[in-house]
Amino acid sequence: MATLKQNTITLPSWVNDVVAGTVGGWAQVVSGHPFDTLKVRLQTQPNPPKYKGAMDCLRMTIKEEGPAGLYKGVTSPLMGIGICNAVMFAANGTFRRWFQGGDETKTLSLFQIGCAGSMAGGVMAFVNCPVELLKVKLQTQYKPAAGALPIAGAIKPYTGVLDAGIRTFRQQGLRGLYRGMDITLLRDVPSYFTYFVSYEGTKRILAHVNHDGRVESLSTPELLLAGGIAGFGAWVPCYPQDVVKSRMQSNLSYRSTLACFRSLQVEARGGNWKVWFKGFGPTMARAFPANAATFFFYEMTMKIMRGE
Repeated sequence: MATLKQNTITLPSWVNDVVAGTVGGWAQVVSGHPFDTLKVRLQTQPNPPKYKGAMDCLRMTIKEEGPAGLYKGVTSPLMGIGICNAVMFAANGTFRRWFQGGDETKTLSLFQIGCAGSMAGGVMAFVNCPVELLKVKLQTQYKPAAGALPIAGAIKPYTGVLDAGIRTFRQQGLRGLYRGMDITLLRDVPSYFTYFVSYEGTKRILAHVNHDGRVESLSTPELLLAGGIAGFGAWVPCYPQDVVKSRMQSNLSYRSTLACFRSLQVEARGGNWKVWFKGFGPTMARAFPANAATFFFYEMTMKIMRGE
């Protein structure tokens, strides 16, 4: 009787990166979007401010719009984060293999890992910019007070991410969707350097301390810890840039990123340096769980796809 040999299909590395990155991105959105909404609203509020702080923003958002208000604009990242993370992890994997010179068993230094991350951040900025612009537009669209009369000349509210995208493109073209592209690049390139260095560095430390240097032996809590720390690390070099980006994308009165930056400089005079860190609390509260989930689901999906 003939014996059939079972064939196994080995997928290209970039396909594994794309699929695992998509799954990790969805996990990030589900766990972190309410914190992101609070961050954006605090960053873009007028002067004098509407909210006293993160908890006041949370209380007023739920009071005026219900819990669903915290998930405003979630469709854009939920649709786009799969693409964003797929691009990020695929680009990062490609640049790492480039540094390895074709030998995927070669261990890269943390500096090389950071450089690969920066290069991936430069690529990802081109996807991040329009996705985040639509998210910001929806997150800063406030529900009118009960009984309030329509304001003459007011912009009709967006009905969703597709409506926001179509109307933005019709009114401003492709340039409108890429408003804030320069500051997005200045944010993402350094951010993804520290993001991947923090993640791989923490993994190596934990492996050295607990597993005789075997990174593959890390437990679930250890992977979650490394991912969470990476989330903190990602924001260290770029939070002020993110404030400028949110302002730029939510307020069409700024003619350029430099004009937006100068406006924030004026606000910061007299010791008001906190203007550069508005929304920092919710961002840090989101950073750990969202990025722990991202890397954990990325790693688990990669293991499944590799048949480990």
